[in-house]
Order: sequence, then structure tokens, then C-alpha cells
Amino acid sequence: MKLVEASFSIVLVILLVEFIGWNGSLAAFTPPDNYLIACGSTKDVTFQGRTFVPDSGHPSLTLKTGTSSGSSVATSNSSFPSPIYQSARIFSSVATYNFDIQQQGRHWIRLYFYPIPGSAQNLTAASITVVTKDFVLLHNFAFKNYNGTFMFKEYAVNVTSDTLTLSFIPSNNSVAFVNAIEVVSIPDVVLPDQAWTLNPSTSVDGLSDLAYETVYRLNMGGPLITSENDTLGRVWENDAEYRHVNNSAVDVSTNPASIRYPAALKPETAPNMVYATAVAMGDPSVTNANFNMTWVLPVNPNFRYLVRVHFCDIISRALNTLVFNLYVNDDLAQGLDLSTITGGLGVPYYRDFVSNSSTESPDTLMVSVGPDTAADITNATVNGLEILKISNDVKSLDGVSSVESLTPQSHSKSHKVGIIIGSTAGAIAAFAILGLCFICMRAGKKDPHQQQGGHSWLPLPLYGISQTITKMSTTSQKSASASCISLASTNLGRFFPFQEIMDSTNKFDETLLLGVGGFGRVYKGTLEDGTNVAVKRGNPRSEQGLAEFRTEIEMLSKLRHRHLVSLIGYCDERSEMILVYEYMANGPLRSHLYGTNLPSLSWKQRLEICIGAARGLHYLHTGATQSIIHRDVKTTNILLDESFVAKVADFGLSKTGPSLDQTHVSTAVKGSFGYLDPEYFRRQQLTEKSDVYSFGVVLMEVLCTRPALNPVLPRDQVNIAEWAMTWQKKGMLDQIMDQNLVGKVNPASLKKFGETAEKCLAEYGVERPSMGDVLWNLEYALQLEETSSAAALNEAEDNSTNHIPGIPLTPLEQFDNSVSMMIDGGGNSGTDDDGEDATTSAVFSQLVNPRGR
Repeated sequence: MKLVEASFSIVLVILLVEFIGWNGSLAAFTPPDNYLIACGSTKDVTFQGRTFVPDSGHPSLTLKTGTSSGSSVATSNSSFPSPIYQSARIFSSVATYNFDIQQQGRHWIRLYFYPIPGSAQNLTAASITVVTKDFVLLHNFAFKNYNGTFMFKEYAVNVTSDTLTLSFIPSNNSVAFVNAIEVVSIPDVVLPDQAWTLNPSTSVDGLSDLAYETVYRLNMGGPLITSENDTLGRVWENDAEYRHVNNSAVDVSTNPASIRYPAALKPETAPNMVYATAVAMGDPSVTNANFNMTWVLPVNPNFRYLVRVHFCDIISRALNTLVFNLYVNDDLAQGLDLSTITGGLGVPYYRDFVSNSSTESPDTLMVSVGPDTAADITNATVNGLEILKISNDVKSLDGVSSVESLTPQSHSKSHKVGIIIGSTAGAIAAFAILGLCFICMRAGKKDPHQQQGGHSWLPLPLYGISQTITKMSTTSQKSASASCISLASTNLGRFFPFQEIMDSTNKFDETLLLGVGGFGRVYKGTLEDGTNVAVKRGNPRSEQGLAEFRTEIEMLSKLRHRHLVSLIGYCDERSEMILVYEYMANGPLRSHLYGTNLPSLSWKQRLEICIGAARGLHYLHTGATQSIIHRDVKTTNILLDESFVAKVADFGLSKTGPSLDQTHVSTAVKGSFGYLDPEYFRRQQLTEKSDVYSFGVVLMEVLCTRPALNPVLPRDQVNIAEWAMTWQKKGMLDQIMDQNLVGKVNPASLKKFGETAEKCLAEYGVERPSMGDVLWNLEYALQLEETSSAAALNEAEDNSTNHIPGIPLTPLEQFDNSVSMMIDGGGNSGTDDDGEDATTSAVFSQLVNPRGR
């Protein structure tokens, strides 16, 4: 027994030495700026191994308030959360801390709040707003609405001057307070300027200009890591609370000293204790071993998030044996073979992604890992996870108010400066006009025969010239005016002044928000004549957004069809990118399938919606001079008007199809995971059949009412296309269909629908039908649903590809021959308006007009 105890002691000493060595390696970074302030305290406070000094009399710190230095409150009650919360500085008016900055760049701003009881003011009811010069960190926070006793907030802000100002603003006739403040430099390598966005998948730059709030920092499978054991003072909590199925993951660990950092990755990115602990796949009590481990994290749906996932293969015994996939929400973020990427075992690696909250559950963000189906070993791992909220368009991390709107003094000062500048400019302009008039009068006297009625004086446009596509001439007001209307003159739709957009949306009132997408936010607007519109406001920082903006205008200005959402106009003033569409009262198709409390759609309604969307896509493929490939067909891009007429929307990723002498368009892969054509993904060769595949996924979504990708489900159910096809090939689609449809669908109609989807989801494009053939079969499925004759039903059961007598048939199996080739002459060529719908059979209208619908 003593021998065992002695051996244990030796091992403990060795580990302690290694741990101390690890800590020593972490301590290599010394922050140029390192303010640790105990607000309201009269003495130094030791907290997690660091010393916080009082805010009064600090040599490099000044505190400015409107009236006084603010009152303080302190207590010696040892039952408080920790010593750092035993004092506070209280402000009854706006107060500003000014920190001298030795080295510009990223800094942590950490704030500690605890409403100390027994003070003269009721701190629980205090309403606190905190801002820097540029960013809103906290807005109208009060403990009375908070589910907790104390609060810690961590922000990352890029400081670009020699002083960091941190202002505390009482609101609602209350006070503000703070217990402690940290301002600490961050190494440049820690936070990126570029990350990868998902859905669509592309890179985004300029992240260093934004502010972040740490929402989650998880040490997967490991213990709590406090600021004592992190050279940057970070806290890493255990992940177990956020696991979707707690027994789906098992904790694993190794010696922290065995972690080998590559040259491109520094220990400041994450301490090696994070990489020395991990989770691997456990036993979640499911029948399929290929399940995913998922973490569900509550978030604010109105913000984007930087998602950083840390990996280190500490579970493999040999190279190239651990192959798995990473998912963020419903999107496949990356396939991972860690030892191939890092060149060894025990080598840290991380990836950054920018993502919104989950579409299906808007107030959560999901991160999942699961084995690749082709992998020999069924396992996956993850070591750490960081979720950072990204500041929005008004530079806020809490709400939609800007710093200017929350600081009336600054606003007043800027307003006065604006008045002075405006008055000066007005005086100069007045003198210039008088001078011009004098010159004109002199010129008129010199030439009495001069022709009357020349060009009138053209004032500067009220809201400036378009900054996105047009430029203002400095030499001619006439040329400036011409430049201003250059977009409108090209027949690209109506130009909306920015002020009109502001008026129609009540200054982008959040209560009018319809949705958030990759391009930007969509609001409901009302024009002066009472017309309701949908206003899509782009993110000006997104280069990809500018490309979408131009593509959408160029595409939709050439397209008019009953089943395509109409573009009414645009605005590109003040560096804004805004598109104005017809308003679709019933929103996206997806919201009527799952994730909301809207009434369930009947089978007939679903068929009619699919038929409408297919008509819109068929028109894109065949109705224009050159085919157009949508490239992002999904249920959120199929919108429904007040009569549930389906219209295809969002042409930001659209691409002109191949010419007559080409079979495909070679282009980078863009689209939404779960809907992507696998052949296009592998070969980067885009055809109209890529839209057909995506539409096949939509058909399965409509039938099963679940997302295209759902990482929370067992591995064989994650991808709806793969999962549904296994049931379709068994002839058992009725087993996975929406429960609201059970017993309410004609079996023959369901069979035809399933066959159509199966053809759309064929592995190779040449095996898929054209959109015209898809449309024909869907209309046939609708006819089968509407047919009440028992004889017709029996005949349909015998052979679901039988046709109605008298109507020529193009079977799905012969999809290479288009419908139009089966009709002699085709009748009238029709129009691009889908106008034949009103006078022709709603079921087989495409046979009369085989061209674009």
C-alpha cells in the first residue's frame, strides 16, 4: 500500500512539474496594456491569482462624470461570489473611464457586475448602458430581468487611438454601476480578419474592424480553466451542459506536455490544457453507431457569430484513421482528417466560421461532429469551442441603437459642429452663386445676341450620388445628374432614394423584420401609395453581398414571370445596397412546413406550390435567350403570396447557363449544403440539372416536413436526400411522410411524387429529368390526387406512369426528350407571363405552351 502511495506521489509530482512548465510556457505573452481595476474599492483585491487595484488615483486612468466621481459601496461579507464583487462604483449620470493605450490593436474589455445589497441605491433595479467611442457593449441591462446573481461580460474591441474610453450611462431615471474592469491587450494572432461563411460558402474579410462579445468558451471533456491558467485571462467552462445527448460523448485526456504546437499556431490561441482534453463518441443508445455529437447553444437570432472550433487528435493510435465531418447548424462546414491536415497526432488545429443562428430554431446555434460514412473507424472528436457575437451594422452588441443615439452630449456636440460647418458651407455657396450671377450678367451685356433659355442651374442631389456603381463628376452638375440616373436609364427598375426607403420601413423598425439571410436583413415596407413591399438591406461590409446585389438586379430586370418574385427597384445611395421586391404575404415555404405554429398545408396545396416553383425554374432554364441556373433552390427561396401562389426568389447566386456548344459552366461551388448537387460539388461543373437536384431535395422537404440537413439526428438520417431515398426504394415513403398527411393522400399521387423526387436526386446529372419533365409529372400527380373515379385510381395503382386518354405522354424515364418535342407545332408559343394559366387546363397547361412558363 505504501509502495502504491509512493508511486502515486511521484506521478503527481511529475504531473505538477509538467503543469508548472505548461503554465510557464503560457506566461510568455506580456500584454502591453494590462488594466485590472477594482471599482469603488479602497484597497488591492486578489482574484484568480491576479491583483486588481482601486480605480481612484490610478496613474494612467482618468474618470470623468457629469457631476462627481461617482459614489462607491463596499462590504466585507465573505459570502459574496468572490472578492472582486465586494465593492462597486455607482453613477447617477454619464461617467467615462479613459485608459491610456500603449499599443493600439485588439483589447479585451471585461466587466464585472453584482448588485451589492444594502447600498443607498437599489442596484438590482439599476439600468446600465456601456459604450466605447464606437461600439455599444451593453444596453439597458438590469438585474431584475436577469436570471442570475452576478454577471461577467467579455468583449474584444479594436482600439485605434491612444485612449480607450469606456462610458457608463444610467437610463430610465436610474443609476449605473460596475464592480471591476479589465482592459488587456490581445496578441494579433488570436482573432482573425478573415473567416469562412456558410450558406453560401465563401470567405468574409474585415473582421478586425468589428467588435465581439464572448458568448461561450468551452473546454470539451475537460475541467473549468480559470484566468490563472490562461495567459490571456480567459475562462473555459466544461461543455457537458450544452450536449444535446449527454451520453453521446465520452471524455478523453492526455498529458498537456505532449501537445505539440505547429509553427503557425501559438499557445495564446488556446492553452494546451484545452487541446489535452477532448470528447469522443460514446453510446447514445441509438441503433445506428454513426450518430453525431451535437452541442445546442442558446443565442440571440439578430446577430452573426464567429464560431471557432478547436481540434487535436489525442484519441488515435495511428495516422489517417480519424475521418469525420463538422456541421454548424444545418451546414456541412468541413470534412476533417486531422492527422493529414496537421501532419501528426497531438497537434492543435482550429477553424473559424461566421454563422447566423439556426434557421429551424432561431434562438439556438448548433455545432456537431460525426464520422464520415466512408471512414474505416467510426469516431469523431472536438477539443474546444468558442462562440463570439459579432457587432451589427450600427456597431452594437446589444440591440439596434448606435453610440451616437445613446450619448446625447456627443450628439449635441456633433450637431453643433454640423451647424457650424453647414453655415460656413452655405455662406461660401451663397457668395459663389452671387459671383456666378454677376459673371452671367456681365456675359449677357457683352453678347446681347446670346441665345436665351440655356441649361438651367442644377442643384446637388439631396442624398448624394450613388456610391456603389456611379460616381459624381466634379466638373459638371449636368454630368453629375446624368451619372445619378445611370442605373435607372439602363432599365434596371425604379431607383428609390434612401429617405423613401427609410420612410417606408419606419427607419428599419425591427418589428417589421421579415427575415435574415446571407445578403442581409429583409423588412416589410409600405410605399406612399400604400403598396406593401419587401425591402432587402445588404451588409455594406460584404464583398460577396455586392456581387449578389449586382447579379440580382441584372437577372431580375430581364425576367418577368408569374412564378418569379418581381424586383420593383433598388437603392444604392450612401453606400447602401437595397433591393425592393413585391411583398409575399405568406413568406417562405419552409415556415409552413416546420419550425413555426402555422397551419399544416394540405397535400393538394403542397403539390400546387411545388408545381408553381417548378414552372418558375422551368422558365429560367428555357424562357430566356440563354438559360439561367438559379443555383440556390431551397424552401426558404420559394415564397408564397396571399393566395399561396409559389414564386422563386433570391437570384444573388444565379448564373447564366451554358451556350449551345457547351455542356456545362465551370465555376466555383456556391449554394446551400444539403441542397448541393453532388456532381457539381465534385467536378465544379454547373448545369440546369444542378437546380433539378436541389428541387428534388425541396420535394422531400415538402413531403417529410424536416430540414434538408439535421445534424442532431442519427447519422443515417442527417441528410434528407439519402434518408428519404432509402425509404423510396422500398416503396415506403408513407412511413416517413408528415403525420398530418397520413390517410389523406392518394397512394397513386404519392407514388408518382416519390418517383419524380427519386429521378431528381439521381447521382449523375444525365440521369435526371429536365425541369419541364419534372413539372409534367408533378401536374400528373396533382391530377391523380384530384381524380375521384375508382377506375382511374385502380388504373393508376397498376402503373403510375399511365396517362389520361387523349393527352400525349412524355414518361419520366424518357426525360431527355423535352415536352415541346412531343407536340406538333406546339400551338402558340405563348408569352413569358404564364398568362395561359387562366384559360387553359391548370393540369396540362405546359403542353399548350411548351416554352418558358
